[in-house]
Amino acid sequence: METFAEVVRSRAGDPSIGLRFEDRSWTWGEVVQEAADRAAALAARVPRPDDRQVHVGVLLENVPDFVFWVGAGSLAGAVVVGINASRSGPEIAQDVQHADVDVIVTESRLRHLVTDTGHGVPEELVLDVDTAEYAALLAPHRGAALPAQLPAPDQLAMLLFSSGSTGAPKAVVVGQGRLGRLTQAIVGRVRMRPSSITYLCMPLFHGNAVMMNLAPAMAVGAQVCMTRKFSASAFGDDLHRFGATYVNYVGRALSYALSKPVDPRDADSALELAFGTEASEADVANFSARFGCEVMEGYGLSEGVFRINRTPDTPTGALGLPANDAAVRVLDESTGVECPRARFDAQGRLVDPAAVGQLVAVGLAHTFEGYYKNPGAYADRVKGDDFWSGDLGYRDEDGFFYFAGRSSDWLRVDSENFSAAPVERLLQRMDGVASAPVFAVPDPRTGDQVMTALELEPGVDLDPVAFGAHLEQAPDMGAKWWPRFVRIVAEMPLTGSGKVDKAPLRREGWLTRDPVLVRVGRTSAYVPLDDAGRRTIEAEFAEHGRSALLPAAPVSG
Repeated sequence: METFAEVVRSRAGDPSIGLRFEDRSWTWGEVVQEAADRAAALAARVPRPDDRQVHVGVLLENVPDFVFWVGAGSLAGAVVVGINASRSGPEIAQDVQHADVDVIVTESRLRHLVTDTGHGVPEELVLDVDTAEYAALLAPHRGAALPAQLPAPDQLAMLLFSSGSTGAPKAVVVGQGRLGRLTQAIVGRVRMRPSSITYLCMPLFHGNAVMMNLAPAMAVGAQVCMTRKFSASAFGDDLHRFGATYVNYVGRALSYALSKPVDPRDADSALELAFGTEASEADVANFSARFGCEVMEGYGLSEGVFRINRTPDTPTGALGLPANDAAVRVLDESTGVECPRARFDAQGRLVDPAAVGQLVAVGLAHTFEGYYKNPGAYADRVKGDDFWSGDLGYRDEDGFFYFAGRSSDWLRVDSENFSAAPVERLLQRMDGVASAPVFAVPDPRTGDQVMTALELEPGVDLDPVAFGAHLEQAPDMGAKWWPRFVRIVAEMPLTGSGKVDKAPLRREGWLTRDPVLVRVGRTSAYVPLDDAGRRTIEAEFAEHGRSALLPAAPVSG
């Protein structure tokens, strides 16, 4: 199948259960018919612009209509634009305008996000799936035939906004051909088969849920069991209730699921495979043991271009090797020269930080479909024939790749450059620590200081003495890696796709109402940071003419 539209059409008339949601179910044949009905309604209601395809903005949680519109877009040759429901109304208005959205499909609980926000879509083209007006719109088109014309492989299928973990979200172009080819590849990668039962709890507005769950399940006729949104408390019960054999995840999902009490059914679950990215080594091991399944970590981008997958001989902590022997290199961001291979000391610590650079797909820029109407962001990724991922990594002597954080996660402390990822891994080894993002805050004299925000497991309180001892006793702890500030958060800020959002943490720094500890000199001692301590820090910045770099938000009351 050359296009995703062909994947959708392949399920027409299929009598097997394709979608389950709450207490309802639809056969795949019914799913395709619902998509065809919406494709016909779209064609009747929204004229196609002269210079492009119709763009359908979908502002829904994971409800059946989202699935139906994903199919409808491809059947109608329209572009489905996933809209992040976790963003504010003004931010969504900007996304809608940027993506040239012609019609918005939303639901009553999210309707306020597109009410009087200046997005520019006419009121009559903001469709609420919970209303009688929406039902009336679809009624004349019930039982519509599949459109006679198939979209071409080079036509757009979707615009999927990136997670925004490294800046403003960008609308990633996803073509019919790329999505169709990727679907077939993922079917094999995750061993999807007609008898598979997938649990879909990641948001459909993000590429991970579409590409790693819905699309491959549709391709083979597997059963998709969908929940409105991810819930740690419901995760295990849902797996058992549906008899799920497969789940996709991203970011902290496994950690959150593991934070809930063990269910006696967990050890005998039907789960065979959890496939995702950015879980810690401890979470991978603990989740696998708890549910008796395989956890497969992979590295990939919404932008496509290349993937890095684990192999049986991949070392602990490594991403693995590039799929299809893609020419991926680690290049110095300043010079473009390939970085030296990573060497490790007896404690497993990098000997030379110069081994860390940006992951670059050499000669593969032509496979990147681009960002919609964003030449600046495109230029950041495409340099000559090469695609620069924006992610940091290093490569060992045997060729295995390791993730070292985002390009914006570089820290420079006392003239030493290093990435946040190895420090985060070290902090997350401490008992009771659920999440420990590391980020740079300004130093009063020059460069950066290290700061971390800790989210602790339920019922755990941070012992400053034990925290300092953990760092002091870690054999792989770098001298410059010690956090100067430690913020304790009740709940970590996340992007819409479930990744830790460091932007607000960086912005607030140590000026927060949350408890903050500060390191005492170069010792292992940490003490609470009070208002007097903050004033001392501010005076030091002023003394060195760097007050403009102080966090912007003052602490009140």
